[in-house]
Amino acid sequence: MKYPNITASESILKEADEAMSFYPLLKDTPIEFRFSDKVRKNFMQAQPTYSSIFKSRSNRSYIILISKVFKVENKVFTIDEIPHEVLIGWLGHELGHVMDYRARSSIGMIFFGLKYLYSHAHIQKVERAADDYAVRHGMGAFLLKTKKFILNHSSLSEKYKRHMRKFYLSPEEILELINRYGATGEKPSEDELAPQAHSH
Repeated sequence: MKYPNITASESILKEADEAMSFYPLLKDTPIEFRFSDKVRKNFMQAQPTYSSIFKSRSNRSYIILISKVFKVENKVFTIDEIPHEVLIGWLGHELGHVMDYRARSSIGMIFFGLKYLYSHAHIQKVERAADDYAVRHGMGAFLLKTKKFILNHSSLSEKYKRHMRKFYLSPEEILELINRYGATGEKPSEDELAPQAHSH
């Protein structure tokens, strides 16, 4: 494993390691990739650990919860059905959330969580930002495969696909970002090298 600060089940360690390789700014950030049956509305969910949310941003740790079984209405598929590159793209999107979180203060994270519960506009902004982070860090090709897998998957309902189209970047928008940032993404700016506070 290239990243000693991450922990993951053996079954997804290769994919977690590869997704992490696109985020050099996270190499010293403790991140746990954990299977959980508590992920309800999405297949994965990134969040700060409860024990670190009130620590300084540079000392925070994160957890990415992953459901082994993803149920949408009456249709079910498991993580074993997800192709290698699609899973890397999915993890890359979640790491995009971590990039977003690392720039927020503790109070900012609390407001962030509350707004996520009640504001569709906030959800859309946050999910599209995570997609943008992933493409900006060179994961555009993986993200495209993830989006196409979801939107073309026959066992996922049209209702869920509409949800994905509403809140996340479309394949066409991802292609536009790849053209803007380049296939390998942008080099991190000086501003990104240290966590920055967002205004709230």
